[in-house]
Amino acid sequence: MRILIFLFLLQTPLLAQTIKIVDGDTIHINNIKYRFHGIDAPEMKQMCKQNNQQIKCGVLARDALVKKIGNQNVRCKKITIDRYKRIIAECFVNDESLSKYLVRNGYAFAYRKYSKQFIEDENFAREQKLGLWQMQFEYPWNYRRKN
Repeated sequence: MRILIFLFLLQTPLLAQTIKIVDGDTIHINNIKYRFHGIDAPEMKQMCKQNNQQIKCGVLARDALVKKIGNQNVRCKKITIDRYKRIIAECFVNDESLSKYLVRNGYAFAYRKYSKQFIEDENFAREQKLGLWQMQFEYPWNYRRKN
């Protein structure tokens, strides 16, 4: 009897997640809000410029996150809660940090005000001219201050 229960538990799939990707650094998992720790991505209405063309860099960052997550489960490690009642967390897909991925590929920036964790990844993206580093942009924290 115990062996049958054990086998049943092994074959039971993981609980399904409902994931909503709000922007490049905020997701909701089963209606719980998570803001990625240590990074800052462009705002959804924020524009960048490349080859004299306006590009929605916030949408670009969000789409990079959508593609990275795909239909996979996301696991988040809570760090704290912010003033907006979001859980500040480092989130992972297959043990890969989504924050590190976004910064290292140039879709988000190391948010030095709160963490020094992703500075090397940002330096890599800048040196390789990846993602937003190919464009003229305003750092998200400066954009928010003005808008």
